Amino acid sequence: MLTNAAVKAALPAARPYKLWDGGGLHLFVAPSGTRSWRLKLRLDGREQLLTLGRAPDMTLAAARLERDRRKAALAEQSAGEIQPQTFGQVARAWHAHNVKRWSPVHAGDVLASLERDIFPTIGDKPIGDIRPAELLGSIRAIEARGRRATASRVRQRVSAIFGFAMAHDLVAADPAAQLGRAMAGTGLVHPHPALLDIADCRALLHACMRAGASPHVELASRFLALTAVRLDAVRGMRWGEIDWECADAGRPAWRVPPARMKLAKDKKADPRFAHLVPLSAPALELLRAAAQIQGAADIRAIDPAQLVFAPADGTSPIARGSIGAMYRRAGFEGRHVPHGWRSSFSTILNIDLGPDYRDAIDRALGHAEKNKVEAAYNRSGMIDQRTAIFDRWGELLAA
Repeated sequence: MLTNAAVKAALPAARPYKLWDGGGLHLFVAPSGTRSWRLKLRLDGREQLLTLGRAPDMTLAAARLERDRRKAALAEQSAGEIQPQTFGQVARAWHAHNVKRWSPVHAGDVLASLERDIFPTIGDKPIGDIRPAELLGSIRAIEARGRRATASRVRQRVSAIFGFAMAHDLVAADPAAQLGRAMAGTGLVHPHPALLDIADCRALLHACMRAGASPHVELASRFLALTAVRLDAVRGMRWGEIDWECADAGRPAWRVPPARMKLAKDKKADPRFAHLVPLSAPALELLRAAAQIQGAADIRAIDPAQLVFAPADGTSPIARGSIGAMYRRAGFEGRHVPHGWRSSFSTILNIDLGPDYRDAIDRALGHAEKNKVEAAYNRSGMIDQRTAIFDRWGELLAA
């Protein structure tokens, strides 16, 4: 298995050579100094060689992620389109599609929970005929046993199954998407509507370009979507918070001060609790556009105390309701709010990347760790996975 250090140390030689990682992934180093990530696999009985990207633009973590995606897509293609129509059949097809990415224990737990709590009531029903009320009955039966956490996990799994079915044109919508609002202990007094389909997310961002907002408001909205932070973190963002040579991330990153994070009062004054956000290529492009609005010739020479998303003077933050108002003008009233990007990010990426990335997605959202000591010294934990996650999110939003 390769390491980041080995990749950085791979220097050109008189002849090309390869550094192997695993699963057919390797780094090809040419005498010219070009380093390319390549994937060796077999398709229809013949060996194929795919070029995934160049290092260092594509990190080791991102290359591994792309390897897994390519191999999963080929496996699904070779298996052909799925034919089952009942919920139970589609659920088993979804499980088989994901089982290689899961640990044996997790795979067994997923299937057992469906067989115990879901299949007895709706397993034999055509998946297109299932309504939210039926699902809610099954979920509430789990809650009645005092297993609220289990109920929440089962709902997420059912939602992922419907997402799988939607991808195969078996259903048009996910009836489990909004069940959380009716579940015990999860109903929100002030719910945050969120788009949970990537196509809808893209549609919103495109619609905002025609919603008549100020350029810095529209840029702030896109940056909010790409980074999945809380609204006030973006509103108060200053140029000095960007670490252009971040050693932890191996690329530019944004250190969100703990004062603008959702933390206990004592932690807000402790710089150890700053939240590190690796910046994807689309996010960096937005920052360059914001610098142009402020008339800056050199983005790194801007006054570090100046606000990033602000009018030309850089002294006044955007109004707290400006992004939400833009979404309403764009035709998404009641469907999405600025805080909803966090739900969009979590839901879509957990389905797209699978359970191996669940903890890293939580870290990317800045969720607090239970161990207070570890939390203080591990704000940049799982940084390779988090970097790949933000890169993947940027790709999904831009596709």
